[in-house]
Amino acid sequence: MSDTRDVEKRWRDPEALRHAVEYGLGVIVVAGVAFAIFAVVDKGSVVLASTVPAILFFGGVGALVKAYRVWRDGGTWPIWQGAGWFLLTLMLVCLSIPWSAVMYASGVS
Repeated sequence: MSDTRDVEKRWRDPEALRHAVEYGLGVIVVAGVAFAIFAVVDKGSVVLASTVPAILFFGGVGALVKAYRVWRDGGTWPIWQGAGWFLLTLMLVCLSIPWSAVMYASGVS
């Protein structure tokens, strides 16, 4: 397998981009539904609050696994790697949600 494609920066694969964006948006929608359930059902439940970053974490890992598989098959893997890192970064931001549930349950405003 040649590494010349890895150093070339002119990748263009609209279909892979569309699939990666659909995957990322799907994970974000599922995390949004989990957040809505947390906000409506019980704002003090740390378990419900933890589902939001957990969904984003597993979605990000799934995208990175897909990036590895696409790389192994010789495809345009950076698209999937970008989707994975975006979801993992969003997961880090959403780690504040369980903390807010702990603060709400303890009565600290």
